[in-house]
Amino acid sequence: MNTYLLPPGAARDAADLTGASDDETLADDDDLNPPCVLVFNASDPSGAGGLGGDALAMASVGAHMLAVVTGAYARDTAEIFDHFAFDEEAVAEQARAILEDVEVRLIKVGFVGTPEILSTIAETASDYPDVPLVAYMPNLSWWDENQIEPYLDAFRDLLLPQTTVLVGNHSTLWRWLLPDWSGERSPTPRDIARAAGEHGVPYTLVTGIVLPDQFFDNVLASPQAVLASEKYERLEAVFSGAGDTLSAALAALLASGTDLTAATSEALSYMDRCLDAGFRPGMGHVLPDRLFWAQPEEDEDDVVEAADPSDFALPPHDTRH
Repeated sequence: MNTYLLPPGAARDAADLTGASDDETLADDDDLNPPCVLVFNASDPSGAGGLGGDALAMASVGAHMLAVVTGAYARDTAEIFDHFAFDEEAVAEQARAILEDVEVRLIKVGFVGTPEILSTIAETASDYPDVPLVAYMPNLSWWDENQIEPYLDAFRDLLLPQTTVLVGNHSTLWRWLLPDWSGERSPTPRDIARAAGEHGVPYTLVTGIVLPDQFFDNVLASPQAVLASEKYERLEAVFSGAGDTLSAALAALLASGTDLTAATSEALSYMDRCLDAGFRPGMGHVLPDRLFWAQPEEDEDDVVEAADPSDFALPPHDTRH
């Protein structure tokens, strides 16, 4: 694709030639722009999840991410050692600045670190009641127990009432939303969706439901009904970042105007292909390849000669002053 920069005034001249007004031209430009998604999440140096993973997944399905950094993980590809949260006012200022400039189609919330930041996000989202919100609840078993409970309480009380779609693993959502479950069987996705619905969530995507014969089920449910279900074969590797990948892709697809059931199916398919093409950059877990679609097709009949590294060598610095 070639990009050409127009000289000053060219855009105005083009509008004059077509008879289009400035407002019409701006509207046409908006139609051509990718949908923008405001994302609250942490920086993840491993690339397993966090804002880096969100950005790759959203770009892959055609959305533009507006990143609000809520903190940073100290982690490698095997485990999370710690998390350092930003001051809530720093988070609020990031969001306020970009929201005053860009039209946001959807808000996505990942792990943000503190109840105070959750309160800031909830206050921000309340100013945009017509903007859908996708919330992802990851497994927090790596975290200090004294921090988990107040975080989950704040998420439930402050953010769930504004959440359009809640995304999370079956066991994670079960233990959070149905802590007193005493049935002989595990709660169904509808049971979990009902529990989420009591806090105002209309839709819940429950992932990782263990099935016989090495399969997982993933179910989109409302408190009233199961809306979609997708079953995938369990892969042998241990992955990090699957939930971040799924929730980011779902958010981007919804922002682009795809209806919920179709967006869920496409996001699950995207996640499955990311995992199938996963790679292991370190000594820990396998990470999703969110750019699997950009890799060249393998053809057994074609033998590609490896490039000589010297072909890509940078020239020496010979700048003269």
